[in-house]
Amino acid sequence: MQETKETLKRDQIPEEFTWDLRDMFESDEAWRAEFEALKELPARFAACQGKLGRSAQDLLTYFRLEDEANVRLTKLMGYANCKSDQDTGNSFYQDLRGKAMSTYVATASATAFAASEIMAIPQEDLDRFMAQEPALEEYRRSLDQIRRRAAHILSPAEEKLLAAAGEMSEAPDNIFSIFSNADRKFPDVTDGAGEVHPLTDPGFVPLLESPDRVLRENTFRTYYKVMDQFKNTSAALLDAQFRQLRFFAQARKYPTTLDAALDRTEVPTQVYTNLIDTVHANLDKMYRYVALRKRMLGVDELHMYDVYTPIVADAAQKIPYDQAKETVLEALSVLGEDYTDLLKRGFNERWIDVYSNEGKVGGAYSSGSSRPHPYVLLNQKDTLDSMFTIAHEMGHALHSYHSCKAQPVSTSDYVIFVAEVASTCNEVLLMRYLLGKTTDQKERAYLINHFLDQFKGTVYRQTMFAEFELEMGRMAERGETLTAEALNQKYLELNKLYFGPDMVSDDQIALEWSRIPHFYYNYYVFQYATGFSAAVAIANRILTLGDEAVKDYKKFLSSGGSSDPISLLKLAGVDMSSPEPINSALSLFGELVDELEELNG
Repeated sequence: MQETKETLKRDQIPEEFTWDLRDMFESDEAWRAEFEALKELPARFAACQGKLGRSAQDLLTYFRLEDEANVRLTKLMGYANCKSDQDTGNSFYQDLRGKAMSTYVATASATAFAASEIMAIPQEDLDRFMAQEPALEEYRRSLDQIRRRAAHILSPAEEKLLAAAGEMSEAPDNIFSIFSNADRKFPDVTDGAGEVHPLTDPGFVPLLESPDRVLRENTFRTYYKVMDQFKNTSAALLDAQFRQLRFFAQARKYPTTLDAALDRTEVPTQVYTNLIDTVHANLDKMYRYVALRKRMLGVDELHMYDVYTPIVADAAQKIPYDQAKETVLEALSVLGEDYTDLLKRGFNERWIDVYSNEGKVGGAYSSGSSRPHPYVLLNQKDTLDSMFTIAHEMGHALHSYHSCKAQPVSTSDYVIFVAEVASTCNEVLLMRYLLGKTTDQKERAYLINHFLDQFKGTVYRQTMFAEFELEMGRMAERGETLTAEALNQKYLELNKLYFGPDMVSDDQIALEWSRIPHFYYNYYVFQYATGFSAAVAIANRILTLGDEAVKDYKKFLSSGGSSDPISLLKLAGVDMSSPEPINSALSLFGELVDELEELNG
């Protein structure tokens, strides 16, 4: 697509660069027909109430209905979400999104009785049901997951009340999303030559990647000046987020919001705290990197607006979308022809929404659903980072595809702890491929810097976010209000700890918490760091052992949620119950800092 500085409207984007949502619904009218049809789901679930412990057939009927609802609701919500995200200013699709969420909540409320009834089935009766009806074996994992949480399942009436409250619990995230993507505006910024640049949320980091330090500083200070104007609103949203997390944790008798969040995915809380402790023990490597960045940029003071710009800037390349796709295919060929054939399908059959447009949600994601196939949102900039984003999001997409193809509906969804592994493994394989191809010292230094920035952003930075999120949870549990002043103070303190003595932690960076959408995702961010560490280990196995490791990795990709996440990663040869993968990944970070120092003389 021809490059333009102007943000295009949605209807100006060529069709070939937009996703084809007709594979979910042929039209808005078809979606609306399904929306109307799904209104019967609550009544169908209500007809099952009081019967789950009566017979094997009654229990099977309920699980089959749950599968049907899962598939149909995921499709209904997937279409509405994609349509809404491609232009958040389109009120028609915002309305569809709201209708889809209401349908989901109504259905969830109607299933609230199930956990309690399943918990009440005597073990001898359940064993008899399993023997009488072999088809129930498909749901053994679902049954085990419900029954293991006996202490946290409430009465049917209480469960129904909590399910009904689910829609309100989404409010902080929804308000933040609309505020960030549609309502909050920034003034233009100027570079060192006086040229004017538009400043937006999606364009904030790309401007900070500029070699023009005047532009970087103006961008940084202008952005956070606007954020400062809304700091109390932003703090109130996070306060509401953690109050609702505390409400649900207490209602389900969990000691903390962290326990409630991680128990859902069967991840021990020690994994979270071990990550923070292990990264703290490796901060010396981060400090060395910061000192190297300061020296290579040739500045007297390294500021927070200097952390994104490449330190080997003159080796940066423009990488058109078509070229990026070909490079990703070549890099991932080590995973086999069956894997790259699926990638080609995604590229050629419009699974991807490629370029930004006015009102489009920033960042990138994979929809997670694979019926009929995944969808990926990008905001392609034709940079090295954009190429890595393609590899990353298609890693998510193909993980979902493999799991949905290999697993029954009830175990096809993987939990968030393993969600970042496949995506990051693709990134590591791409980086190792690029480093293996180049002999030019300047290009190699540029790539290593990019890889180090990935490490910094994914392991160190996300662990800092995780520590900040943990502190917000603890504040809420102590009954404290999350004020802008309190959040600023804690965030600035952590920023100084993680970046070390060679970084000037500008006062404005204290407000960075106000722009992070992941703080509304319920203890999600730590999994970027654990996922990256696991991905480094898996990629190393693939490149060292070849077919044997690829075979193990594809078992993991196809495993969905068929076991707890720690066990699933062991299929791919990684044990995340120990600090070893994190220590190993950060050792590689240190080795790359050493090499970059040598290349820089």
